[in-house]
Amino acid sequence: MNTKLTLRLDDHLIKSAKEYSAKTGKSVSKIVSDLFVIIKNEKLKKSSSVTPTVQSLKGILKDAKLTENDYKNHLNEKYL
Repeated sequence: MNTKLTLRLDDHLIKSAKEYSAKTGKSVSKIVSDLFVIIKNEKLKKSSSVTPTVQSLKGILKDAKLTENDYKNHLNEKYL
């Protein structure tokens, strides 16, 4: 659902936004919408931080030569 939003900006910002809009072929509304999506995604990235334990494990298997079959064999040995 699209809802109208009124923004009050300095004249020079409006002029710049309209120039950028013409150059990119995007409406000013789409540009503002894209900006809000970027802000929302950055906020989600910050709020989904990993725990220190998980962070300490990051990259630990980088040079390991393990395959999916190795993992399946491990599970078979552990649970069967």
